[in-house]
Amino acid sequence: MLQAGGLKAGELPETLNLKNPKLVYSVHKAYADAGADIISTNTFGVNSLKFDNVSEVVQAAVALAKKAGKKVALDMGPLGKLLKPSGDLEFEKAYELYKEVILAAKDTVDIVFFETMTDLYEIKAGVLAAKENCNLPIFVSMMFDSNERLLTGADIETAVTTLEGLGIDAIGMNCGLGPAEMLPLAKKMRSLTSLPMLLNPNAGLPRSVDGKTVFDVDAESFAEMMKEFASLGVSYLGGCCGTTPAHIKALVSACKDAESFIPQKEKVTRVSSYSKTVNFGKKPIIIGERINPTGKKLFKEALRNHDIGYIINEGVSQKERGAHILDVNVGLPEIDENEMMQSAVEALQGVTDLPLQIDTADITAMETALRMYNGKPMLNSVNGKEESMTSVFPLVKKYGAVVVCLCLDENGIPKTADGRIEIAEKIIAKAKEYGIDKSELVFDALAMTVSTDSQSANETLKAVKYLNETLGVKTILGVSNISFGLPEREIVNSAFFNMALSNGLSAGIINPLSDAMMNTYHAFLALRGLDENCESYIANVSKTQVAQPVSKEVDLKTAIIKGMRQKAVECTTELVKAKDSLEIINGEIMPALDFVGEGFEKNKIFLPQLLMSAESAKASFEIIKASMPKDATEKKGEKIILATVHGDIHDIGKNIVKVLLENYGYDVIDLGKDVPEEDVLQAVIENNVKLVGLSALMTTTVPAMERTIELVHKNTDAKVIVGGAVLTKSYAEMINADFYASDATETVKTAKKYFQN
Repeated sequence: MLQAGGLKAGELPETLNLKNPKLVYSVHKAYADAGADIISTNTFGVNSLKFDNVSEVVQAAVALAKKAGKKVALDMGPLGKLLKPSGDLEFEKAYELYKEVILAAKDTVDIVFFETMTDLYEIKAGVLAAKENCNLPIFVSMMFDSNERLLTGADIETAVTTLEGLGIDAIGMNCGLGPAEMLPLAKKMRSLTSLPMLLNPNAGLPRSVDGKTVFDVDAESFAEMMKEFASLGVSYLGGCCGTTPAHIKALVSACKDAESFIPQKEKVTRVSSYSKTVNFGKKPIIIGERINPTGKKLFKEALRNHDIGYIINEGVSQKERGAHILDVNVGLPEIDENEMMQSAVEALQGVTDLPLQIDTADITAMETALRMYNGKPMLNSVNGKEESMTSVFPLVKKYGAVVVCLCLDENGIPKTADGRIEIAEKIIAKAKEYGIDKSELVFDALAMTVSTDSQSANETLKAVKYLNETLGVKTILGVSNISFGLPEREIVNSAFFNMALSNGLSAGIINPLSDAMMNTYHAFLALRGLDENCESYIANVSKTQVAQPVSKEVDLKTAIIKGMRQKAVECTTELVKAKDSLEIINGEIMPALDFVGEGFEKNKIFLPQLLMSAESAKASFEIIKASMPKDATEKKGEKIILATVHGDIHDIGKNIVKVLLENYGYDVIDLGKDVPEEDVLQAVIENNVKLVGLSALMTTTVPAMERTIELVHKNTDAKVIVGGAVLTKSYAEMINADFYASDATETVKTAKKYFQN
């Protein structure tokens, strides 16, 4: 509608708030007159990365939306950069960018609305900026792909888990899909959340007609399909790309009699990383205990030396042996625990998708870790002391976490189960005062060594059973505490672990590298009917029969696959002394990248892991390059041009493609974003390039992509590969692209096939 009113190609739509306010108002008014209850401001792309007058643009936008006479939602979209460690944008910088927009509008809007979001970490930065700088309702709408995942890997359950933890007011999805394609995703989200839901699908899928992008679902068909969303109990219905005032008018008419309701869901206990959710209660959870300096001389030394590689190795090895969550404790009196905790969490989240249990008594380190954690973590711990509860519960409420509750208070640890249960009840009551449900609490009945009290195990088990069956809460134990002071401790530990599991233990903090403990765990699952066809038991036995002692040595291929950059550098430095460069590249690096690429395609590996692997490979290449003769390093591979098309300033996808192509040895000429058609053609001719990659995020810029393709085809024999959130294979064919790639790994695969032919 803005383009029809005069918005030029490449012009930022938000500039019209100042340059052509009548046009912006007319669009708002058209949707308001169609019956919309909420109007979104024309501020989707406003932030100080693109504008030097943020407050002025935002305030003008809000005034125009308010003039339409409806409730006004402050509209904010993605910032256009990936956050660290996947990209180069600092979390707190993202926070500040959103904060500036919110401060400019908080006194004049009704809702803070994040939409078309594709990265949970970026959403967290925005939500915290809203929570800490205003008291408005916060709505979050995400863009999921056809695999039901966000760009950075989160599935619907993980998104729900994280955002419910952060305390937003409404959750949903928009863009990317039409109503028919969005329906199964909406049903899944509805089954997972009791938050109010919002859905803004596109008017179907895009097509190119006479150089213009059109959508294939008309107003009446759109409205008819949206009735089914209303019947699910969706609170807010609207439209995204291609939905005109006619679509909204038909939607209002079709759904005006729909009953408003929010289905109540059973309270669940869930934690998550950026892409993986762990549910408590389905089957017992293994929490790896090895990232903890207690009784570990080598780990203490690693912490003193800031040896993050040691921590990464421990995390990776525990995941490989079956841990579901990793405990992270880096507390030593002589180090800066706050700084080390931040480094450890960031490093571990860069190489593993397991949720983490932040384990610290330092409130500063606790808040730092909760703030920068990507997902919904476990927190270890709070206890029944008033000081502990008043310090920890506000953080749990603010950042969202499942917190471990120790059954001790100012009087110490009660000897009896009854005493520990009494403390648990006190903690539950106190948590409720902070608005924290008992489903967010996991209770540690405290295993005390039997070497000094023969009844300690019985009292702990009695407490576990009561907490589980009568109080209806989840339970956790640091299992190995039971055997302090005894010889052959694993015998006692594994027997006690089995007894605790039999009494309903929800999670055990154990050593996953211990065969005895893992054998006990898998045997228990098989005997309790929690292991279909005993598959996990058989796999575990097979693994332990052939397992060698876990080595700290990692080869180059493994280091790249796991995204262990420093280890990749160390391995390559040694390899170049003994092996030919091509042998290292073809025998180690390329197979590793192929493995990661295949995992990405199969939804087993996600974008952050893909990029960490790519960075590790890049670091390895740099070592190889430095060791080669100068004339050899100057030789280039096949050249590929990459560009985000004219009018489009979103280049996250293009930048990811660039990293991967370079790792496969291609000479990438990156023209950047908002690139005019003639500039692409000139670069193709000057560099004698045979393959061009074009990206577009917005439907409004696809015509520029079509013009670029036409110009390249008319004047050269180069082929064009296209990709971007708004494109489909059929759409790519309509605009005469030679190839379509849905993601970065498919781009690499297409390039390899093209150049081989």
